[in-house]
Amino acid sequence: MSTQLGKDYYKILGVKKDASEEDLRKAYRKLALKYHPDKNPNNPEAERKFKEAAEAFEVLSNKEKRETYDARGDEGLRDMGFEGFQTNEDIFSHFGDIFGDVFGQRFYRRQAVQPQRGADTRYSLNVSFLEAALGTSRDISVEGHVTCMDCQGTGAVGGKPQVCSKCAGTGHQSRRGRGQGGFFSVSSECDACGGSGQSPEKGCRICGGKGRVYREKRLTVKIPPGVADSQVLRLPGQGEAGTHGGQAGDLLLEVHVDSHPEFTRDGLNIRSLVKVPVKTALLGGDVEVTTLRGTLALRVPKGTSSDSWLRLRGQGIETRSDKGDHLVRVVITVPKDLSPEALEAVGKVL
Repeated sequence: MSTQLGKDYYKILGVKKDASEEDLRKAYRKLALKYHPDKNPNNPEAERKFKEAAEAFEVLSNKEKRETYDARGDEGLRDMGFEGFQTNEDIFSHFGDIFGDVFGQRFYRRQAVQPQRGADTRYSLNVSFLEAALGTSRDISVEGHVTCMDCQGTGAVGGKPQVCSKCAGTGHQSRRGRGQGGFFSVSSECDACGGSGQSPEKGCRICGGKGRVYREKRLTVKIPPGVADSQVLRLPGQGEAGTHGGQAGDLLLEVHVDSHPEFTRDGLNIRSLVKVPVKTALLGGDVEVTTLRGTLALRVPKGTSSDSWLRLRGQGIETRSDKGDHLVRVVITVPKDLSPEALEAVGKVL
């Protein structure tokens, strides 16, 4: 029967069709070293060839797969259930015995349990209008995973982790077998160390070898001047602790700003209204205005009409880069009871 080849595995490894198992091992080790991800970071072509070489060796080094491939090509392999390797980690766990004498400890460090960044934590905080405008600080309590202080996050007694002898520090183990239609390889969490890659006999008793514990954490958070309603502030490193030496996540602080009975916000400007007696509006004078920072005198020009806007410069919201104003809307008030003389005087003026 003629072979219908999609990939020429013999050509990929650079061997003849009668190559021995030792020939295959030597050819594969040479290619694996040449295209190894550690030597070719961020190189998609090298990664493709690395996987392709592993696939070729897996097929040709297995007697049954090789015979099927020689007879029926890729179609025969698919019927056996062989689909190649999806990730580099699959290759490392599958051929650890071959990589061991090629890459030594360098290989195991790559395959070992990797540091994982902690999750971000969300927290909702209510502040008053003045706190949001002027800035403030708050003490809050956040529940989540924090670094275990007993083992300093290493998960080991005394902070000195020892490699698990069963998985060689990788945190997982591979099992090969044969099922209906072909061979399979399954990588799973090491049952001896629970995936930590560390010796369970030397695990920290406080955190169970996880390197972190669930606790309530108290923080003092600063709310910058001018924070807006529903704005989310990111506090780096204040989220959940990472695992296996990974950095902590961030705290995402969602700020909700209460309304104010007198003030409204317009960007960095503050708006309010002030009641001005009709006499002051006609003749001019000063009135007191409540601002973010206290009470100030506002000069009302002579002949000011109702609904006019007057400005107190620099009395709005101040940030590091800019400063707003306080805009005041004039509301003229007229006394309910005026004497005949007063009415006559107003009539003459108007």
